[in-house]
Amino acid sequence: MTRKIPKPMVQAETAAYWQAADEGRLLVKRCTACGEFHHYPRDICPHCLSDATEWVEAAGTGTVYSFSTMGQGEAAYTLAYVTLDEGPTMLTNLVGAEAAVPAPAYAIGQKVRVVFAPSEGGPAVPMFTPA
Repeated sequence: MTRKIPKPMVQAETAAYWQAADEGRLLVKRCTACGEFHHYPRDICPHCLSDATEWVEAAGTGTVYSFSTMGQGEAAYTLAYVTLDEGPTMLTNLVGAEAAVPAPAYAIGQKVRVVFAPSEGGPAVPMFTPA
C-alpha cells in the first residue's frame, strides 16, 4: 500500500512553485534586495521584509538537518528538515530508503536529492531521497 499524499493548498503567491513541481523542478525565492534565499515561498522576504523577490530554480540537492520516522510497516513515513544547497531549510518527507528499515535508513548530514510524488488531485509534492 502506497501512502496517499494530500492535495497541497495552492495560493496565488505559490502557484508558480506548484506548477514547477508538477514539471519536476524545485523553485525557491530569492530576495533581490538582500540576496537571501527563502522557503516556504512567499512574496515578502523574511530576512529584510522587502517585496523584491524572484523565483530561482534550485539545484534540488541538500543535506538532512533532522528527521523522524512515524508509524510502522507500510504506514511508516519520514518527516525531515532538509537544508538546500542554496541555504534555506525546508520541511519535507524522505523517501526511497525504506528497504533499509529496521537499520537506520537515513542519517543527519546525509546528502539527498529531490524527487516529486503525485498528490491526490493536485500538483506533485517535492520530497527527498538519498543522493
